[in-house]
Amino acid sequence: MNTDIRSIIAGMTLEEKAALCTGASAWTSTPVERLGVPEMIVSDGPHGIRRVPDVHAMTPQSLPATCYPTASCSASTWDLALMGQLGAAIAEEAIALNVDVVLGPGVNMKRSPLGGRNFEYFSEDPFLTGELAVNFINGVQAKGVGTSLKHYAANNQEFQRFSIDAQVDERTLREIYLPAFEKAVKEAQPWTVMCSYNKLNGVFASEHHALLTEILKDEWGFEGLVVSDWGAVRDRVAALRGGLDWEMPGPQDRRVRTVIDAVRSGELAEATLDESVRRILRIVFKAKETPKGGAFDVDAHHELARQVAAEGIVLLKNDPLPQGGPLLPLAGHERIAVIGRSAQAAHFQGGGSSHINPTRVDVPIEALRSRAPTSEFIYAEGYPPDDSFRQDLIDKAAQVAQSADVALLYIALPTYIESEGYDRTDLDLTAQQVALIRAVSSVQPRTVVVLNNGAPVAMNAWIDAVPAVVEGWMMGQAGGSALADILFGHANPCGKLAETFPLKLADTPAYLNWPGGAGKVQYGEGLFIGYRYYDAKQMPVLFPFGHGLSYTTFEYSHPRVSATHFRDVDGLTVTVDITNTGHVAGKDIVQVYVHDRASGLVRPEKELKGFAKVSLQPGETKSVTIELDSRAFAYYHPEYGRWITEDGEFDILIAASATDIRHTLTVTLKSTVKLPCILDKESTIREWMADPRGRDVFGPFYAQMEEQNRKIFGGSGDESPIGMDMMGMMGDMPLVSVLMWQQDALPMHPEDLVDGLLAEVHGQAH
Repeated sequence: MNTDIRSIIAGMTLEEKAALCTGASAWTSTPVERLGVPEMIVSDGPHGIRRVPDVHAMTPQSLPATCYPTASCSASTWDLALMGQLGAAIAEEAIALNVDVVLGPGVNMKRSPLGGRNFEYFSEDPFLTGELAVNFINGVQAKGVGTSLKHYAANNQEFQRFSIDAQVDERTLREIYLPAFEKAVKEAQPWTVMCSYNKLNGVFASEHHALLTEILKDEWGFEGLVVSDWGAVRDRVAALRGGLDWEMPGPQDRRVRTVIDAVRSGELAEATLDESVRRILRIVFKAKETPKGGAFDVDAHHELARQVAAEGIVLLKNDPLPQGGPLLPLAGHERIAVIGRSAQAAHFQGGGSSHINPTRVDVPIEALRSRAPTSEFIYAEGYPPDDSFRQDLIDKAAQVAQSADVALLYIALPTYIESEGYDRTDLDLTAQQVALIRAVSSVQPRTVVVLNNGAPVAMNAWIDAVPAVVEGWMMGQAGGSALADILFGHANPCGKLAETFPLKLADTPAYLNWPGGAGKVQYGEGLFIGYRYYDAKQMPVLFPFGHGLSYTTFEYSHPRVSATHFRDVDGLTVTVDITNTGHVAGKDIVQVYVHDRASGLVRPEKELKGFAKVSLQPGETKSVTIELDSRAFAYYHPEYGRWITEDGEFDILIAASATDIRHTLTVTLKSTVKLPCILDKESTIREWMADPRGRDVFGPFYAQMEEQNRKIFGGSGDESPIGMDMMGMMGDMPLVSVLMWQQDALPMHPEDLVDGLLAEVHGQAH
């Protein structure tokens, strides 16, 4: 569509511009009919289309659409191509349901497993999250439907989410909480980015000029519009100045009038308003390039939902039985006990704005019957729909289990526990469910626990008593069939965890800083969330990041890199051969982590920087190649205000999970980064000696100081008259402070001497 947006803006009245920057309803933009500007329709996502029948009203009921697995399940596929297919299918449904923009994906980090909305988010790792988001967005937008990347930024809890002030240091923000947004913007250009409700370091995200304008638009080159989360705007004029283009929901007559008055009074520059109008018009007209209406292939999309679920289901445990091999896959069982409400009433999605009205739902127990028509299935409810305790249900379940050849325990958290709007209070299953698992496993050693949940749960009370555990997640409408396929071996499990399962809540990184109070939450763990924290603490976990079992086995051999010495700008290629050493076809996910052996600032022990999913027949070998760019070796330095690399050695860890490292290769990086000198009057002696120019200028003085201190204080420790290493102590003191103690021996005042040294390192006259 060839639309002259500049001419339209020139022809708009101030009132029309202000109105365009606020929604006309809960789901639509404001049209300007006299200038041919149509309305744009948005809809909740991200794992399906929640399109209400009347887009000009906010009602809970929505039109039927495919409910795909939630993000915690789809992320566990680690399958980028499949994420693209998922995005394309959701776009097809958007087109059929007359939706222009899907409100998703959500790429917030899983800072704590208690986050109520974690099932909507991908991972605890920013690299994995970013890769998944890019492919999902590209899948949707290739069909001519927009996405809304959310929730920007540091929206990692539901507690006081409308007002909480997330206190995050700059480096943590840049390395953990922004990279997924950055990658998605730079590599996929979502049509819209949705700001979050919360404050970030004292400023509402809806008004945050550094976030919305300086970083998102100017630094990353975001071309679309910034939309508010629904009800996130507090000060409309401040939000426009900050870079928020479109406020939702509407109508908001008072807000429109506020904008008009602000422009007329000079409080808001009309050029600022025009820029938001331009961004909105560009997306509105872009949306109308795709004809809407028609129908989508309900059966094909249901099958895709089954495929995504099957690829995302994680086999957590499958121990050998005393009488032979692992319990799974099931085979030859004549009498199977199926226990648990979620076997009959599938638990496949969470609560809140992402809740989908499914086109149909596969009932897990019926799917089991279809996979094993000659087996006898006996069902017991096991637990009630609420958190009440029913011993009679437990007794009945144990009786049924004892009479069977094998017991399948379907355990789902009650539907009200995981939802938008509030966080979980613990990691526990209900007391009834724990007692049920213990009772069943005590009488039936051949017990499989099938979990349906959106985030980690505690298992210490029962996991040692069961030989097999399957993480089924919130598996979408076809998940019942996907689980049956996995259990009976019609599909080989290949999902791997996109988040760590801790042993207990007290082990989790944010435990002491969650969820905050007095209006603030401190991100005190800094960079160390997820596996980064458990690595640093050398702390055992229940199941590590990247973990997932298979019905076959894989061998990693002949690891190699493109160069043992390389420049950061050239990147590095990592290759390894993978062999299926088992007897059935399967898929494995090769993970590459990077460890910096020495760095100027503290870094995590290792960080995921590449991965690949590979499919192999029994006995087949394939070479897997993973590219690492310069960013894989960089970290954000807040004093320089940029990403930097440093000369030195890095370990390339080729792994099957965060704790299953198969091969380690060491390479040497040559940095091409040219950094300005940032030494100042408060710089320590150690900082002077670490800076190349500082070392050149100050080095001779340092040698003299070292010799002088040796004469006065002798050696270190017991050899010193005062029992300490003086140079060790002075290393972390500002140079000017050290010189103050020695000014009688100096030719000039210490401050003048340091000023002269600083002038020299900064290239000024001295």
